[in-house]
Amino acid sequence: QVQLLESGGGLVQAGGSLRLSCAASGRTFSSIAMGWFRQVPGKERLFVAAISWSGSSTDYADSVKGRFTISRDNAKNTVYLQMNSLKPEDTAVYYCAAGKNPRVVSTIQHVGSWGQGTQVTVSS
Repeated sequence: QVQLLESGGGLVQAGGSLRLSCAASGRTFSSIAMGWFRQVPGKERLFVAAISWSGSSTDYADSVKGRFTISRDNAKNTVYLQMNSLKPEDTAVYYCAAGKNPRVVSTIQHVGSWGQGTQVTVSS
């Protein structure tokens, strides 16, 4: 099972940027899809972005398209989420997710492992 550790969260003003990182342990990282989800208290965990094993395919929630970019470095076993033009409604705990297959991790059912989460707070 892949173990995941997120970093890079914090407090930023609206319009600002943050980059989240997720370091993975395990030899299977380069063969699985990776993704990011987010959750606010009392609400369900929602899909944000995903990337295929090779990085050739990406997918985004409509709410973040054009503002967030997911990428990965298989040599470093790391996946990133670059977040630009942040809005107060982006405030949430962001979770890194390892998929169960090489191509897709866009729903909770596709997730094999979760990170512990990192808080992102966007002030208005």
